[in-house]
Amino acid sequence: MQAPDLTRLLLCTGNAGKVAELRRLLPVGIEVVSLTEAGLPLDLPETGDTLEANALQKARFAHARTGLPCLADDTGLEVEALGGDPGVRSARYAGPEKDAQLNTRKLLEALQGQVDRRARFRSVIAFVSDDIEQTFEGAVEGAITHVPRGDAGFGYDPVFQPFGHDRTFAEMSIAEKNTLSHRALAMRKTIEFLTAQPR
Repeated sequence: MQAPDLTRLLLCTGNAGKVAELRRLLPVGIEVVSLTEAGLPLDLPETGDTLEANALQKARFAHARTGLPCLADDTGLEVEALGGDPGVRSARYAGPEKDAQLNTRKLLEALQGQVDRRARFRSVIAFVSDDIEQTFEGAVEGAITHVPRGDAGFGYDPVFQPFGHDRTFAEMSIAEKNTLSHRALAMRKTIEFLTAQPR
């Protein structure tokens, strides 16, 4: 198997928050190409029933159209008391417009009066190149707060407090969040895999 050329890497997300996190996590020397720079739509197809299926679908779509090595992720918030919901539907929990504030409001309403607020953030990153298709998973356990706290981060960050910490992800800096987040854990596994490929 030939090692992928990682001088340019396409990040398959239209979410500016994810781009900022992933840029900081990738090794120096890799030129990160955005979907806009590659001439692709910001909303790539994701019709799978699992995070893994969606991540692979997006990476395959972008690779087929650009020929570049592609990284795509799909992330879900899995809440214990809701049977794992919103899960794979996290971004569209309150509707197709992917409104983070509406999603958060719906989640808090669903958990009103609920004592068990345990939740897990899970990210799956798919890497697709000419010769490689691989997925990597990262997860972090925590709990859903009763009210949003903090204005950093994105998505459900203001209501997710990882176990062992007294702040939500939205109350942390990107650098601090990147030491423990689900996406950071998945990205570390991705980077370890890529750097171990024969040159």
